[in-house]
Amino acid sequence: MRVSILAVGTELLFGQTVNTNAAFLSKNLQLMGFNVMHHYVVGDNPQRLKETLAEAFDKADIVITTGGLGPTQDDLTKEIVSEYMGEKLVCDEKVIDDLKAFFEKFGRKMSQNNIKQAYMPENGTTFYNDAGTAPACAIEKDGKCAICLPGPPREMTWLWNNGVKSYLEKFLDKKMFYKVIRTIGIGESDLETELLPVIDGQTDPTVATYAKEGECAIRVASQRDTLEEAENAVNQMIQRIDALVGQYIYSTDDEELKEVVVRILKEKGLTLSSAESCTAGKFAAAITDVPGASAVYGTGFVTYSIDAKVNQLGVDRNLIERDGVVSSTVAEAMAVQARNKSGSDIAVAITGYAGPDADDGYKAGDAYIGYATSEKSGYIEVHTGAARRDWNREGFTLRMLRTVYLLIEGRL
Repeated sequence: MRVSILAVGTELLFGQTVNTNAAFLSKNLQLMGFNVMHHYVVGDNPQRLKETLAEAFDKADIVITTGGLGPTQDDLTKEIVSEYMGEKLVCDEKVIDDLKAFFEKFGRKMSQNNIKQAYMPENGTTFYNDAGTAPACAIEKDGKCAICLPGPPREMTWLWNNGVKSYLEKFLDKKMFYKVIRTIGIGESDLETELLPVIDGQTDPTVATYAKEGECAIRVASQRDTLEEAENAVNQMIQRIDALVGQYIYSTDDEELKEVVVRILKEKGLTLSSAESCTAGKFAAAITDVPGASAVYGTGFVTYSIDAKVNQLGVDRNLIERDGVVSSTVAEAMAVQARNKSGSDIAVAITGYAGPDADDGYKAGDAYIGYATSEKSGYIEVHTGAARRDWNREGFTLRMLRTVYLLIEGRL
């Protein structure tokens, strides 16, 4: 079925609030098998809300609104939607009791204007809100359905997960199953070219590529009569994709690379250390973002200056003077020394130019990543081709993660 999302709130139009609700709803509706047709944003203006609601229903079977369910006079979404659907609002005593309990829990007295939130569509479906004060509701009429959700993302998400999602399932004839494959080391255009044998003429499952920061994702989805049929179709397509671009795949479960790296290190009982110059600790921060990373990562050196590389890591100053601080030999030496000093199984290091400027014949985005294990050491050359400092530092961090991934998978 066709669905449109209508976000209500002047703060959204003015850019004071980012509309994260629309992204959440779009993603989850698509995963269920709905076709999201349009996004609308309208301010707290009754007439414009009526006009936009009519336009949305002209192009969709289901319209989901967010925002405008509060206790103040400009919160009119529920009232206008109910009027449009020909539904009368009546007081729901359970909502009154819930509101009183909510305020008592925080030692506050409920204001009289909160009673406005207890008026719900007489013949609609009410979704009671244990995460806030505004319940959600659904109204069906003449083959159309309106669902009103509150604007605060925490409340909206809670109501979606605790009622609205299961309510919507009755509108679906088929079951949706999908997986997201993560790849690194190949651009989106090249990835699509490699996947043409499965993309050209596709029906079901569908295969779509998406560019992400420094990597690409592939979404494989199927909609069948049963969930088992859809899952089997997706898994068979993933086997075909793996045969085409398996060397670039690092996850078929939509995991981030840092999560995959930590998981594999744990599985293999390996420890990791790092030495960073131009990334200034971003790699260490990425690894330790993953819960349980302390089991595999214990030491990180941030040696931004030449003196720090010499005094803290023990890199030979003569080597730096001979080859330059940004060089393959220095990157490799940093990794070897980080491993020696930390006692880790694997070490990774980086030296380079984040930008916007560089020197010694290098450009912003040029770097060397060193690595060291008990069996070997070496380096990888990196050229992002970008002048943006923040983009390069993030890109370098991702390349460091990829280097560790290739090492522990025996592919480097």
